[in-house]
Amino acid sequence: MNPAARTFERVAPERVAKVLEALAAVLSDGQVKRDADTLDAYARDESDSGVYRPDAVLLPETTAQVSAIFKACQAHGVPFTPCGARSGKSGGSLPLKGGMAVSLERMNRIRSISSEDLTAVVEPGVVTGDLMKAVEAQGLFYPPDPNSWEFCTMGGNVAENAGGPRALKYGVTRDYVIGLEWVMPDGEVLRVGRRTIKGVAGYDLVGLFVGSEGTLGVATEITVQLIPLPRQVMTALVVFPSVLQAARGVSAVLAAGILPRCLELIDEVAVQAIVHRGSFQFPPDAGAALIAEVDGNTPEGVFAELQLLGGICDGHGATQTLVAQDESQREKLWAARRVISPALRALKPAKISEDIVVPRSKIPEIIERLKKMGAELGLTVATYGHAGDGNLHANILYDGPTQRPLVDEALRRMLVLTVELGGTITGEHGVGHAKREYLALEQAPALLELQRRLKAFFDPSGLLNPEKIFPAPKR
Repeated sequence: MNPAARTFERVAPERVAKVLEALAAVLSDGQVKRDADTLDAYARDESDSGVYRPDAVLLPETTAQVSAIFKACQAHGVPFTPCGARSGKSGGSLPLKGGMAVSLERMNRIRSISSEDLTAVVEPGVVTGDLMKAVEAQGLFYPPDPNSWEFCTMGGNVAENAGGPRALKYGVTRDYVIGLEWVMPDGEVLRVGRRTIKGVAGYDLVGLFVGSEGTLGVATEITVQLIPLPRQVMTALVVFPSVLQAARGVSAVLAAGILPRCLELIDEVAVQAIVHRGSFQFPPDAGAALIAEVDGNTPEGVFAELQLLGGICDGHGATQTLVAQDESQREKLWAARRVISPALRALKPAKISEDIVVPRSKIPEIIERLKKMGAELGLTVATYGHAGDGNLHANILYDGPTQRPLVDEALRRMLVLTVELGGTITGEHGVGHAKREYLALEQAPALLELQRRLKAFFDPSGLLNPEKIFPAPKR
């Protein structure tokens, strides 16, 4: 997790030249970028994993072009790394060994939306928010809603098995992808899955490929299932004096059998950051808050569920439940949630964001222990996120490079604690480059070796998105 870029042997220029020569008849001049500004832009993502410059950026527009790129890279021994909006937080799209950054951002068409079959077919460069709006215009619903939905792409969501606030009730990307057109590392094009809602013929390769983080190939067409759009949605801000009371409120709501569409936790540091940014004005007594959202088909049923939720929270110390009265107020609440990550950067010069999951019953305990750890190390810890499904974004705020050793120690302790409590080191951001050395905390050596063998079966050359997910084997 050290932000300093590691040093790798660069790809020989003559090999890069041979790949570009082989692709000259396949890609136009505008689909090959080698200028410094473009290479710099594709050398980083939203993680703290360093800067890794590719030798060229390729922008295919068809499946055939993606296949040709993969074949050319394999033929000439040049690493190639898929990418899209580069909004990932795990370094999964960084070209660690240089070579070709293969961006699918220009494959951005919604090919079809079927109200009869409740399906949509999209290309990987489609922005997730654009799909959500397009299907909602037809009275349909695509529930996965990563926080970056306004700019992240469906291909990246498939690669990382993206989640979001609505995962509590509706699940994550893998729950909606039913079919893929998939380009294998050697350039072979396969169709896996189906276009029907049900189907169990053969192995579940869709389930394997979704969440494979760009290490087993890439999707060039994605078929997702849709559901009817809920007719009623209500959103409330529930205010608590402290984050521990809010966390206990989350546990109590779920234990009562209530399943909101979203249940987002905002701790005292995140509240402070939002107020400091001027994005939202919390009540003066807000030490923490929950954004609770319920949906259904009747106003009466939805309001009754929200009332029941509010009553349970009152019993655990909530001081106010403020219900959004219209779509504008709902959007203000969610806008405040979406700006937490950038707003935290204004409180300290540097920030590391982690993405951990614990059993929901352990949410109060891990929050308390993380706060205590931060106090012991002299660091500020902010915890917010999808508390309803146990997925917390634990951020460590610090003053700069001199504190980096303390930050690394805090990260290690955080992930060890997470696994000790029965959790996982990543819920939706992926392992990528940032967490590869920590995967062994939760997975046994035999399991890691099985997955390495699986990667080697699909990509024996190791040229596709090298050195991601798995820790380096011990020699």
